[in-house]
Amino acid sequence: MLRVGLTGGIGAGKSAVSRLLAGYGAVVVDADRIAREVVEPGTPGLAAVVEAFGESVLAPDGTLDRPGLGAVVFADPEKLKVLNGIVHPLVRARSAELEAAAGPGAIVVHDVPLLTENGLAPLYDLVVVVDAAPQTQLARLTSLRGMAEDEARARMAAQATREQRLAVATLVIDNDGPLEALEPQVRKVWEELTARAGAAAKAAPGAE
Repeated sequence: MLRVGLTGGIGAGKSAVSRLLAGYGAVVVDADRIAREVVEPGTPGLAAVVEAFGESVLAPDGTLDRPGLGAVVFADPEKLKVLNGIVHPLVRARSAELEAAAGPGAIVVHDVPLLTENGLAPLYDLVVVVDAAPQTQLARLTSLRGMAEDEARARMAAQATREQRLAVATLVIDNDGPLEALEPQVRKVWEELTARAGAAAKAAPGAE
């Protein structure tokens, strides 16, 4: 099994890269999706979030008001730390389950937005960083996601810097341009991953 960490700043286009890699055959473990699952109604995760932040973080239907909670924690580093302390252990446990189910020959791509921030790079065989200039990120967040500029800047400021992410990268995908410029880069990265996985399989004990 080849364990790959995939990360990038908000608005950098990591999700697009993740989808392309899944299409090539990667087993994608999406930390954002798992983070939503572990705080669904009736879960211990949601109960812990409500205990920490109060029932005001719940929507009328009993689900987590993610935008409302996000507005609170991304403006306060201490509150963000509390939230991460609840959610991250649950995400790690579920991610480990999904990885174990992938099988020994799989290329498992862990899509982890906060890989750099949480010092997770050493956990993977290699790290792929999707890179975009801060002005590109800001433009995408405001135009494509409809965020207010101050909210977008706060979310970006709560993450690692571009330089910090690049410092942990094994491979870098430049996503400052359009989708058609992204696809050939992702194909090249996939070829690199399959080559590394093949070499690791040959080098494994018992391999012929």
